[in-house]
Amino acid sequence: MPLSLAQKTITEDPARFRVVIAGRRFGKTHLAIRELCYHAREPGKEVWYIAPTYKMARQIVWKKLKNKLLDLNWVVKTNETELTIQLVNGSVIALKGSDNYDSLRGVGLDFICCDEFADIDPDAWYETLRPTLSDRQGRALFIGTPKGTSNWSYELYQTGLNTPEWRSFQYTTIQGGNVKPEEIEAARRDLDHRTFRQEYEATFESYQGRIAWAFNRELNVCAAPQALDTRTLLVGCDFNVSPICAVIMLRDGDLLYAIDEIQMYSSNTHELAEELKARYSASKIFCYPDPAGSQRKTSGGGLTDHTILQNAGFIVKAPRAHTPVKDRINATNSRFCNSVGIRQLFISPKCKYTIESLEKFCYKEGTQTPDKGQWDHMFDALSYAVDYLFPIRRDIDPALTVPQRFGHALART
Repeated sequence: MPLSLAQKTITEDPARFRVVIAGRRFGKTHLAIRELCYHAREPGKEVWYIAPTYKMARQIVWKKLKNKLLDLNWVVKTNETELTIQLVNGSVIALKGSDNYDSLRGVGLDFICCDEFADIDPDAWYETLRPTLSDRQGRALFIGTPKGTSNWSYELYQTGLNTPEWRSFQYTTIQGGNVKPEEIEAARRDLDHRTFRQEYEATFESYQGRIAWAFNRELNVCAAPQALDTRTLLVGCDFNVSPICAVIMLRDGDLLYAIDEIQMYSSNTHELAEELKARYSASKIFCYPDPAGSQRKTSGGGLTDHTILQNAGFIVKAPRAHTPVKDRINATNSRFCNSVGIRQLFISPKCKYTIESLEKFCYKEGTQTPDKGQWDHMFDALSYAVDYLFPIRRDIDPALTVPQRFGHALART
């Protein structure tokens, strides 16, 4: 299997335990498959691939791994239910999920590859998987993108820097050789600088503190230009009984200006719609609500929240399912300030509840989990609209990537 220089450096390192922190599209799956095949080349080996869930294991490597081994004529039998492949030399490669890690006990293994290991429960490694390597002196490879300094992946990476038998590697997306520089520069413009560093430069970013960390009162609070046309308004909505919230915005190309806000306690979606019509009767209103509102009925009467807004004459725009919370947060921070220092989201000084939410909504201490409660509602209302209008680009255009082709040689060189 042909390898990039960075991948080759990893495979040639003799350390028993290797930790690889790499940016998006570095070639982590390619590296994982190569290492699974390499360690199964000798007779009678037990080799496992571990993903955060069984479903992810199937989605990430099963088809590619199976096709590769079939091309090599190494396969005796495959089990589609158990995701196992028996090889002609008596070795077995199995794919597992760590979500039920107690079921992984009681075996002896020669090699484990833990993919996206930042999302694996650390107890799965320390309590279950590590002991499986003891009697055979098995080896392990950990591969993933960083998830902040509070995640156990940071601890394991530090172990590889100064512990015998361990080695840590850190590579950016561009060092993987699979993504063109112009695509990485496009991502740099789309993302805030903290997210760009984490996802493409593979740095460990601290996520303690404010959720809207890129918001700066001095730089992002200002009135919208008077020349902007107010006949079309964009409204982000968060449905709650206390409070129900909305942020009213104007758009000027790639710029968004929050010009007004609504926060009502002991209220409902009907009253929110009436308030919007009372304030802006002459405007065409696009609403960007919580996607769950297409099913949820918080206002009674048998109508969903989205239907109530539509019946009020508003145009409702919402995805069918929730965007991952971290992507919605990243999309909003990217508008407040992207990685090249451009600010494209501004809040009027009159939106005092929105500003308060942006400054006080925080992560739970030591985690990347938002502390939902008092300060999240206005942020959610704002971010539903921002995320719909300017979503984070989660996947890189395949046309801009250089395909990796597997050869038949599995030698280290």
